[in-house]
Amino acid sequence: MPMYADALLPEWISPEIAANFHAVSAIIIALILGLIVGYERSYRGRAAGMRTYGLVCMSACALVVVGSHPEMWFSGQNAEYYKNIDPSRIIQGITTGIGFLGAGVIMRDGLNISGLTTAASIWTVATIGVMVGIGFLPAGVALAAIATIFMMWGGSLELFLPMRHAVSISLLFDRFSALTEVEVFSLLRTQGYGVASGSFSVVHRDAQTEWRFVAVSHGKRKAATLVKLGECFRGVKGIQDFNISHARN
Repeated sequence: MPMYADALLPEWISPEIAANFHAVSAIIIALILGLIVGYERSYRGRAAGMRTYGLVCMSACALVVVGSHPEMWFSGQNAEYYKNIDPSRIIQGITTGIGFLGAGVIMRDGLNISGLTTAASIWTVATIGVMVGIGFLPAGVALAAIATIFMMWGGSLELFLPMRHAVSISLLFDRFSALTEVEVFSLLRTQGYGVASGSFSVVHRDAQTEWRFVAVSHGKRKAATLVKLGECFRGVKGIQDFNISHARN
């Protein structure tokens, strides 16, 4: 039993009560840590918020704690049979199950992918629950603090460092357009963008052609804003319609 539970219990208390006290205390601690990490997602208006993170962390912790006392399963009946169960298999099952939950929050809309940070943080909060469940309380608290701080201010660090943001562009040409790739790509270069290799696709329907691709900026201060890029496309003869958005991932 972890030391932080032993220190609060008298020596004469029964093993069953001690095990349940350990389980309850670990579950409460895991819930609090999960809520702390989940607050950042709630603050940013994400679908998975404090309740989701608290439940994931608490459930992972509860499964690990229960798995660490197999000799007490079913009121101690057949204790000799259950005592040889490997608790690490429960951790493997938690890891696999959280993978499915994380995949459910990842969304793709064309070239735009969102939810990866939420999926990774859900996996992290499950790890925090496992650490608390097996008795690594200080390490679990440290991981929760590090994850929360990084999720809150990691974006500011990205803005401080040199970076090249990506833009998803869709151009719909009219039926009589004679624009070529060289002309469009040259126009993008004047705005501080280049076409990402392997992202170009062509759709042709109803006698009209649509180009879809990702443009990567040459630098934060060298590239035009999305508004200016839209004004640039608006003035090009032959482009009937266009759609521009950040290609988040």
